Amino acid sequence: MSDDLHSHSTASDGRLSPAELVAYVHQRGVTRLALTDHDTLGGLAEARAAGRRYGVDVINGIELSAGWRSRTLHIVGLGIDDTHAGLRAGVAAQQAERERRAAALVERVTALGITDVGQRIDAMVGTGQVTRAHFARLIVAEGKAHRVADAFKRYLAPGRPAHVRAEWATLEAVITWIRAAGGIAVFAHPFGYGFTGAWRRRALAAFVAAGGTAVEISTGTTSVQQEQQIARDAREWGLAGSLGSDFHGPDQFWLPPGRLRPLPEDIPSVVERLAGG
Repeated sequence: MSDDLHSHSTASDGRLSPAELVAYVHQRGVTRLALTDHDTLGGLAEARAAGRRYGVDVINGIELSAGWRSRTLHIVGLGIDDTHAGLRAGVAAQQAERERRAAALVERVTALGITDVGQRIDAMVGTGQVTRAHFARLIVAEGKAHRVADAFKRYLAPGRPAHVRAEWATLEAVITWIRAAGGIAVFAHPFGYGFTGAWRRRALAAFVAAGGTAVEISTGTTSVQQEQQIARDAREWGLAGSLGSDFHGPDQFWLPPGRLRPLPEDIPSVVERLAGG
C-alpha cells in the first residue's frame, strides 16, 4: 500500500485534471490518494470516479488557507463529507476572498509591464480557480523570472511589488469546518513557512489548541533530520502522522508520487484514525 495524502489538480493550481491525476499516480504505484485542492471541493467527484476505474482509494480532501498571527497556514482536511453545509459555506467564503485577491493581483502584475493579464490568467485556469501559482507561471512565461519559485520570491512574496495580502478565515474556524464535516485536520508541510523552530512549535501548539490532530511528517521535500524533528513534535502532542508529496504535476520531476519515506513505526497514521472514525 502506497499513500499520498496531499495532491492538487486543475480544480486549483495543479497541472492534471482530477481523473488524469488519479491515472498518473496509479501508474506510479500509489494505491491511496487524497485530493487536497486549495479551498475548493470541485475536483472530488471526478477523482472518486477515476479512483473506482483505476482501483485507487481516493480520500476526500481539501487544503484550506488559515489566518494565524498575520501569517497564512495551510490546513489539510482528510476524510471530509464534501456535502456538509457548514464546510461548503466556509469554502464559499474562501472562494470569495480568492476572487478579491485575484482581481487585485491582475492590477499588480499588469503594473510589472505584462499585458492582457486577466485574459491570459483566465485561459490558464480554464474551469478551475485562480491561484497565485497561475500568476507566477505567467511571470515566468514573460521572462521576468526563471522558475515559479523565483517569481514568488521576487514579485509575489510579502513586501514584493505584486504581493496582495489575503484575509483568510481564522485557524480555529478552518479546523471547526473540517471537524464538523467529519474530517481530520492535518497541519500541512510544517517546514514550508520559513519559521524558526520556536515559531513552528508556536504554530503547532495553536493548531492543537484549535482541535487539530495530525501533522505531515514526510513531504518529500523534508530532510531526514526535519522528519525526525516533526516526529518528536507529533509524539509530544499526540498527533497522528501524515505523508504527502504536495504534487502539482509531472513537471515536479524531483518528487514523483509514490516515493515518500514511511512514517516512523511509533507514530500512528492518520489513515488509521480515518478508518477508526
